[in-house]
Amino acid sequence: MKLHNNIKAICLAGLLMASTSSCSDWLDVKMEDNVMENTLFGTNEGFQVALTGIYISLVDLYTNNLTTGVIDVMAQYYNVTAGNDHSYKTYVTYDFKDQAFVDFAESVWTKSYQLIANTNTLLEHCYDPEAAVKPALKPVITGEALALRAMLHFDLLRLFGPVYSDQTANQKSIPYQKSSAKEIQPLLPASEVLANVIADLEEAARLLKDADPIVTDGIRNEEENDNGLGNDFLNYRNLRLNYYAVQALLARAYAWQGNATKAYEICKNDIIDKITTEEMAVFPWVTEGQVHAEGKPDFLFSSEVMFALYNSKRTSVYSSLFSPALNSKSSRLTFVGANYSDSKFAFFYDDVNDWRREMWQIAEVKATEEGGEDESSLYMNKFADFEQGTTASSTDLYRYMMPLVRLSEVYLMAAEGAPTREEAFSYINTVRLHRSCRDIADENQELIEAVLPEFAREVIGEGQLFYFYKRHALTSIPSGTVANGTFNMVLSNYVLPLPPSEVDKRVMED
Repeated sequence: MKLHNNIKAICLAGLLMASTSSCSDWLDVKMEDNVMENTLFGTNEGFQVALTGIYISLVDLYTNNLTTGVIDVMAQYYNVTAGNDHSYKTYVTYDFKDQAFVDFAESVWTKSYQLIANTNTLLEHCYDPEAAVKPALKPVITGEALALRAMLHFDLLRLFGPVYSDQTANQKSIPYQKSSAKEIQPLLPASEVLANVIADLEEAARLLKDADPIVTDGIRNEEENDNGLGNDFLNYRNLRLNYYAVQALLARAYAWQGNATKAYEICKNDIIDKITTEEMAVFPWVTEGQVHAEGKPDFLFSSEVMFALYNSKRTSVYSSLFSPALNSKSSRLTFVGANYSDSKFAFFYDDVNDWRREMWQIAEVKATEEGGEDESSLYMNKFADFEQGTTASSTDLYRYMMPLVRLSEVYLMAAEGAPTREEAFSYINTVRLHRSCRDIADENQELIEAVLPEFAREVIGEGQLFYFYKRHALTSIPSGTVANGTFNMVLSNYVLPLPPSEVDKRVMED
């Protein structure tokens, strides 16, 4: 694939300039080596390598921790039970003292702050008046780096911070690291962390508005133009924190703050009203032909994905979490129930024409040795690879995408903050229209009752539903183990404790 080759080429450039063992080794602990650091940032290409290295390192953090596995299990999507000794049983019970949870928290915390420190190193060089980066490229790199710093902090806040409200806004949460220095930073009130997230995203949007080619040219995933850089650095904009993805993150942050009106204004005025013109649709709604493409159905609805990570090993996600080869009771992440009619599937999807239903299949019955399957079960192939023998083109990016921001979320955030219920339901039904579903009627239900099911159907496997529940402080959520049941959620289950290593460092400092 052309994109994969381009990424490898950029990595090779990093090897030659930084003399490291891989294109992201500079991200580890070697920034104290000023000679290497200055060599890396001594050229325009070095800035590109540095930013690309951060994106590459995000893949491991998000793919293994913050999308498909633990976070979605914590959202009670799947039939994970301790009784069947499921490999994810720790996470469904919120046993934060269990070593598996401790290791998870340590991994997310450590990797996130490592990436934040490296992003700050990049930003410090961008702010140097004598920076070697080309003037036309500088606002793009600076804007993306600021957005990355904000996104990483925001996800740490959403995981380790309090259930946000006027009453908890002043609770100490996490540090906001704005420097590459290694000094321990104070734990800030959640409101201060969120204010820093918003400030970084607003500055990123300001920088990208006039510099990001997505505004004038779209995502540019079919362009051969090297942009005068000798590579595709300014193409494939949906694999970068582009201007519109930054605006979507900003809307997320305001929604977390409880400012649904501001989130609505950003979604409507800065995204929905701007991304479709007579000349261009930046994130066009998926078509039936794409969803039903022979041998390579697009269940990611990838044309609508505003920001995704590029994971060339994504097949391992499917094989380790969702494959029918896995035991449905002990290792596969799947809905409770045996088939389409007698399972959570039947209640999760309210319209038989919904394209999202088609990412689920029935596994063959296996009744072999003890511990094997003895009944039918479901499996999800949202992240399955193309069928063997299928021809893949260079624009089939969805084969390797891990979505982090999508258009439907923007519409549903707009629905939550819309000034009238009529407008709110128009956004919800726009999403449903492009899933081949009938409209839902306004029957004076709570608005969240209309938004939540749609959001859950959109982001399964993407790690966002848990945060939706936390943002709304829900104490009753759909069950993963009872087909049409509910799970009684305790608010403390939404707040991971700081990892022991961080607590120990702060005790030593005191």
